[in-house]
Amino acid sequence: MAKEFKITALRLAELEKELNYLKTTREREIAAMIAEARSYGDLSENSEYDAAKNEQAKLYGRIAEIEDILSHAVIIEDENELSGRVGLGCKVVVEDATGKQIEYRITGSQEANPMEFKLSDDSPFGRAIVGKAAGESFTVKAPAGEYTMKVISITREG
Repeated sequence: MAKEFKITALRLAELEKELNYLKTTREREIAAMIAEARSYGDLSENSEYDAAKNEQAKLYGRIAEIEDILSHAVIIEDENELSGRVGLGCKVVVEDATGKQIEYRITGSQEANPMEFKLSDDSPFGRAIVGKAAGESFTVKAPAGEYTMKVISITREG
């Protein structure tokens, strides 16, 4: 069975837009770079040609990656949305034991980016918080040890 990628409708639209850009505008730009580099003559010692071909390889790799994600994408239809509980696509404010509050967005694995406070529902934090309501405490079983947090608020996007 092929891997499924859980993504929001917003992320699906972003990927489709990026794929369109890569297949049209960016592909033409790189083709022009290759044509210009070819005009410089001998390809065996032509660094511009090598650089353009490397860009082309990266482009085709990214196109293949996006097409794979789109072909195996499962749009998130969150059953927790109506109940007011934490689910995919929502933003949550949590409080740690010291009283510090942090806002996270719960996403599918393709959208996760801890540096932007976007955490996957498959992460230890995500597994612990999904299904919780505002005011509930939860325990995260992380590799570094367990810690307890409290859900302060839940908001939905869109």
